[in-house]
Amino acid sequence: MPQKLLSRTPHDLSITPRDRRFGRAQADETVQKRWWLGGDPIGTAFYNALSVTFPRGEAFFVDSVRAFREGTPPRLQQEINAFIKQEVIHSREHVAFNRRVVDAGYDVSLLEQDVIDSLDEIKGRPKIVDLAATMALEHFTAILAHQLLANPRHLDEADAESRGLWQWHALEEIEHKGVAYDTWLHATRDWSRFKRWKVKSMLMLLVTQRFFHHRTRGILELLRQDGLTGPRVWAQMAWFAFGRPGMVRKIMGAWIGYFLPGFHPWNHDDRALIARASSDYADAVLPERVATA
Repeated sequence: MPQKLLSRTPHDLSITPRDRRFGRAQADETVQKRWWLGGDPIGTAFYNALSVTFPRGEAFFVDSVRAFREGTPPRLQQEINAFIKQEVIHSREHVAFNRRVVDAGYDVSLLEQDVIDSLDEIKGRPKIVDLAATMALEHFTAILAHQLLANPRHLDEADAESRGLWQWHALEEIEHKGVAYDTWLHATRDWSRFKRWKVKSMLMLLVTQRFFHHRTRGILELLRQDGLTGPRVWAQMAWFAFGRPGMVRKIMGAWIGYFLPGFHPWNHDDRALIARASSDYADAVLPERVATA
């Protein structure tokens, strides 16, 4: 017998696509630098490698969720539609960002091929497996997004346009963090709790292994193009991940939470970060854009 939908998404949540554009009309002196994160090649490579995955990755997310949209409750359908709109705009902006990475002198073809190969590997799998993978990756992006907004140190040294892009993307990732999960709950409503937990946990472990393998490979490739190789660089990467600013270290607790009974992305309501980021963005960026319109 189908189970009751176990969503814990706030009833007053509004998922709002914000059609922003970044880095399109920068003056010559503010064009995105090669090491745009305060001159730090490690941090720059981390975000560049992540950004390269987004256009194709988010298209995969959209297809995976859309495959189960029909028959969902009206509210969830509305959230899926808003999720799709947000992801399409994110893809567009990261295509533009990735173009600036190439303009800065990087060859990202190896990184792009890794994404293509990963997606090719999953062709022909049941759609529910794609949805489980999407749900796991959406949790990853949401906990990364939380860190970006909760700890301004991560992007303090970035140029204004790059910082604005990543903060805008982060706040929308938090906003729609429950959509894939709620779609999964609806699609698997006739599954036992154990079966649902087993499949989602197995996919999270697989996704985690591949995520870190391919992102590390991508970061090392970008650093190699900067002439940065060897044990000292590896140590600097480890310090960036686990020391300061320590993004990987700081998300580990939230990652483990995914496996616990009763997990739902909205068990932790971090909408205050959305409000703060939206306010900061409006105060810092919108007047400049109005002035140049």
